[in-house]
Amino acid sequence: MSRVAPRRPVVRLTVGGEPVADHDTVAGEEPLEIRVGGSSLVVTMRTPGSDFDLAAGFLVSEGVVARRDELVAMRYCAGREQSGVNLFNVLDLTLANDVAPLDPSVARSFYTTSSCGLCGKASIDAVRTRSRFEVRDDPLTFTAAFLASLPERLRAAQRVFELTGGLHAAALVDGPSNEVLVVREDVGRHNAVDKVIGWALREDRLPLRGVVLVVSGRASFELVQKALMAGVAALCAVSAPSSLAVELAEESGMTLVGFLRASSMNVYAGAQRIVRDDTGSGEVETP
Repeated sequence: MSRVAPRRPVVRLTVGGEPVADHDTVAGEEPLEIRVGGSSLVVTMRTPGSDFDLAAGFLVSEGVVARRDELVAMRYCAGREQSGVNLFNVLDLTLANDVAPLDPSVARSFYTTSSCGLCGKASIDAVRTRSRFEVRDDPLTFTAAFLASLPERLRAAQRVFELTGGLHAAALVDGPSNEVLVVREDVGRHNAVDKVIGWALREDRLPLRGVVLVVSGRASFELVQKALMAGVAALCAVSAPSSLAVELAEESGMTLVGFLRASSMNVYAGAQRIVRDDTGSGEVETP
């Protein structure tokens, strides 16, 4: 049985009809404990798969690492259930000797949930982690037509969502080439973003200049912060942003797009990066 999308028995009901016993595919959700040097750092609920990317992206998001050579090794630890099968739910990470440990003042509480990546943060100021990368001077530009194509391209790559209807997704799209670099899915929107950022770290692509981050849900403050920590200059979401997400994007020089659906979108920050297309339409002026 797949841990990413397990099958579960259900009873299908329709008004006025007879109950029918059946099976349905649901999104997998299991805890992952991330350790650094043998010491527990965090437990997060995630969809199994791309765990190394998730752990690496988490360290980038928290400002612990920003280069591939700062994360020396990752390995699964023993994490066996009663049957003796290793569930691969514990990861131990080794950092380079010159990497400072995570600042306790911005550390997450030991347990987080898939729906709340910031549970346990001490204060709103604590999450305004200073990124090593500047996005304000990223020369990235794109057309409104390019942005309008992103949700469908993201949706087409969501293989597990197609089975379950229950996962968030994130993608990195290269602006100059229009290439989708990577797509990751997870039951938690913040985990999906960490997974694509972790992929970028492991591929030695940070900072992600000239790249657009696309997310399937809303644009929260935390997702904007994660994008900034990876050097992403543009974040596009199919749903709404929060007020703090907009403020952080404005302060940082990031382009933030919300309600990206079909041919319409709202540009909340960084409208200067959107240029005319070949037809002469799509130019955005800053209010």
